[in-house]
Amino acid sequence: MMKTRTARRIIVLILIIAPLTAVAQLYKIPTDNISILFAGDLMQHKRQLQEARTEDGEYSYSGYYRHIAKTIKSADISVANLETPIGKSNFGGYPVFCAPDSFLYAAKDAGFNTFLFANNHCLDRGKKGVLHTLAMLDSLGVYHCGVYRNAKEREERYPLLIKKGGMRIAILNYTYALNGHKIPEPIVINLIDKSVMAKDIAKAKNMNADVIIACMHWGEEYLSIPPAHVKETADWLLEQGVDHIIGNHPHVIQPIEVRSSDNRPGRNAVVYSTGNLVSDMAVRKTDGGIMVRIGLKKIMNFTLLRSLEYLYTWISPRMENGKRDFTILPAATTVIEGDNNAESKLKLFLEDSRKLMKKHNSGEGISEFTIDTVRWSR
Repeated sequence: MMKTRTARRIIVLILIIAPLTAVAQLYKIPTDNISILFAGDLMQHKRQLQEARTEDGEYSYSGYYRHIAKTIKSADISVANLETPIGKSNFGGYPVFCAPDSFLYAAKDAGFNTFLFANNHCLDRGKKGVLHTLAMLDSLGVYHCGVYRNAKEREERYPLLIKKGGMRIAILNYTYALNGHKIPEPIVINLIDKSVMAKDIAKAKNMNADVIIACMHWGEEYLSIPPAHVKETADWLLEQGVDHIIGNHPHVIQPIEVRSSDNRPGRNAVVYSTGNLVSDMAVRKTDGGIMVRIGLKKIMNFTLLRSLEYLYTWISPRMENGKRDFTILPAATTVIEGDNNAESKLKLFLEDSRKLMKKHNSGEGISEFTIDTVRWSR
């Protein structure tokens, strides 16, 4: 059976993909290339809120992204999971999140142009929090999906279709739960429901999407290996026609797969969890994450996965002027000076992450990338 599947994949590659590339080169047929970057969870815990408060009573998060903003901005589409509602007051951290407007401003200024909002904390401040967050996202002119003011808005805006570089990218977003909150009418929040998702995937196809990407808020917190039900959902999504899957919620990194399909050309990326981009979580392995960058190439009517690479990110534990520094650092190229404890924590994060990826990543073409060295000192 395995030999038969392998033979089918080879035939697909030989009869479809390779000739397309050769013909495109020979006859100078235009090809389109774009890159999409996916980051982990954007969280705001109580200590982050306290440290962000300035002397004039405002809140500043502008320093969070200074070492990675260039990388975020370099992608054609940069996506982050907004795991907190945005509010005008009544701010808070775990277990009921709410961040000020400046939290979202900082992420947008860093280069994120697409936000996922279907997650288990999106209703932490109820209907009022949802409406303010959506108003803020709209006012900033960024793409967003997963939560809607009403059914009509969802029908008009979902799936999220982004046109970039000659491609039509459809982005889907669903969450496993809402922390027990009941959805207030007429708000609509995308939950993981196969009957609903099947219709959404069919709609994305009817929109002539070149690529369909499902962003899933799923799984179990702190588990480095996705549970069986998550893998089953991933299999189902690919069978329905989703091209790539990006997961979050576990708050730790989980493995990456690049799969080949028996019934269609190209390869499919499955990233089970990107971990945390920024938070104040202290459990081992939660102090960082990965930013995943996928490259897509469109040749005639085929859009192929050209590359898949990831950057390890780590959240600084530095204290400066009596305050905790939550700056996001490029983990592999950060040099720590004068703080043995921080150096040990960074080393442990990288060792845990690389061991996991080496053992459990599967498929060809997955690679780690790095950026410029950052020197970190007390």
